[in-house]
Amino acid sequence: MTILVSVIIPIFNGIDDLPDLEKCLLQQTFPADQVEYLLVDNNSQDDTLARLQAFADRARTHGVTVRPLSETAIQSSYAARNRGIRAAQGHLLVFTDADCRPEPRWLAGMIAPFDSETVGLVVGEIKALPGDTWLEQFAEQREVLSQKFTIAHSFYPYGQTANLAVRKTALQKSGLFRPYLTTGGDADLCWRIQMTGDWDLHFAEDAIIRHRHRSTLKDLGSQWRRYGRSNRYLHELFDVPLRPEAPRFHVANRLTRWVLKGLPVAAWRSLRGKASVIEIVRPPLDLFCGRSRAQGQRDAQLPEAAREIEWLTGSEPVHNVDVQSAANPSS
Repeated sequence: MTILVSVIIPIFNGIDDLPDLEKCLLQQTFPADQVEYLLVDNNSQDDTLARLQAFADRARTHGVTVRPLSETAIQSSYAARNRGIRAAQGHLLVFTDADCRPEPRWLAGMIAPFDSETVGLVVGEIKALPGDTWLEQFAEQREVLSQKFTIAHSFYPYGQTANLAVRKTALQKSGLFRPYLTTGGDADLCWRIQMTGDWDLHFAEDAIIRHRHRSTLKDLGSQWRRYGRSNRYLHELFDVPLRPEAPRFHVANRLTRWVLKGLPVAAWRSLRGKASVIEIVRPPLDLFCGRSRAQGQRDAQLPEAAREIEWLTGSEPVHNVDVQSAANPSS
């Protein structure tokens, strides 16, 4: 059997997510004899590892190769992904997460663009699982998770690790994930790959995974604060501009206009059946998300250890590559 593709999935306390994930992996249309699924337990405190071992036995009866792995030294999804990369037999590496639900043709769609030898990165699309709460519906209307925004980044395009594939040889010059980074590692890796090699990035918008949006204000705020921390970390690593923070008076003015004008109009349209509840709550939720991201960006500080990069050729992390010189060769 020749393994062409290694799918790498970091998992922490994933016992509730695994049943649906397992079903999705077994339903993939990509040839089972060409893929291995590396499920990396990241020091879970529940029965995740035992569940992974049981799934590996069950998958074998379906002709599917599942290899449970462990990363216990560093509590980080990026360290867990690096553990999978080092163990991978395939020369194409595909990443997703335990709380994602790949559609049956997902893996086939992620692999097809690699027919072009210039493609080093493939970014698949992320869509929402059906949600009942108005917060989930708000996030879906805003297409919060869509990769069409990440591939449009002004510095370099990138894809979130929820749906990303990498040619393994592209990692030889860029290095692996930064194992101590807690957010922003997807952009960091994609940018380093493009800066250190002449690789194309392809957007496979039909290679879809489904992900559940946040259903509480607490979780929504946490999500956007993490986006803000990512902005800060990438600014410190690559000197990309920080996202401007709206002045407090601007926020207050927008909120006042919504209360005095936007809310009554939207409520009237809703009563007449011409607008959804989301139209009523979207302006204040947009402000809430913006303020949460600004707070995360303002309060974050990149730990020195998070600058370290692991490499395929050794087990010891090394310090940051000279990304500024790579980005500006004339400087």
